[in-house]
Amino acid sequence: MPKKAVVVLSGGLDSTTCMGIAQAAGFETYPLTFHYGQRHSREVEQAKKIAAFYNVPNHRIVDLDFLKQIGGSALTDERIDVPVGKKNGEESEDIPPTYVPARNLIFLSLAAAYAETIGAEVIYIGVSAVDYSGYPDCRPEFIRSMNETVGLATKAGVTGAGIRIEAPLAHLSKKETIEWGLKLGVPYELSTSCYQGGSEACGECDSCRLRLKGFEEAGAKDPILYKKG
Repeated sequence: MPKKAVVVLSGGLDSTTCMGIAQAAGFETYPLTFHYGQRHSREVEQAKKIAAFYNVPNHRIVDLDFLKQIGGSALTDERIDVPVGKKNGEESEDIPPTYVPARNLIFLSLAAAYAETIGAEVIYIGVSAVDYSGYPDCRPEFIRSMNETVGLATKAGVTGAGIRIEAPLAHLSKKETIEWGLKLGVPYELSTSCYQGGSEACGECDSCRLRLKGFEEAGAKDPILYKKG
């Protein structure tokens, strides 16, 4: 039987890199994409294309409209503006308004349930604590605690089979992530990062700025389209 891995696939640069890493490690990958009421559906559409690129046996898309119902984030509440023109938190240590409450906690809980059901031994998630926006659920200590929790809360964990959460990008800059992905042939042209979700990325939101900075430092051209001006 092939070894299996669940990949939390948002359609963004980091999760797409994780797909490439999991594939290169020899796993049969089972991507899991969440439609959680984000401002646009472009992430989900690009995730479908990425899954098709890797010819996966099963791509699950999960609706989590509850996150939109409760709001509390610029990504799920139209009344909260997405910051543009500067890096989120550039002049403040506050957690930026693009933070979605407990998002990765929820995603990993559902990914653990899925992994246990299909007999997957690993969950890949593309969080980073280097070039990121200051989200608390992207920190290595959060991943460590979730690994412990999954071990305690699942049948696989208490019977010895185990499910581990891998965050291979946790200590990498965007430059280093992109360099790794390019070596693996990751289809960055299919990924999306812009919080605005247009067919052309805005180039001004925090996510776009981090992505552009990463490609520039890696000495590579970002293959997606950006608005001119």
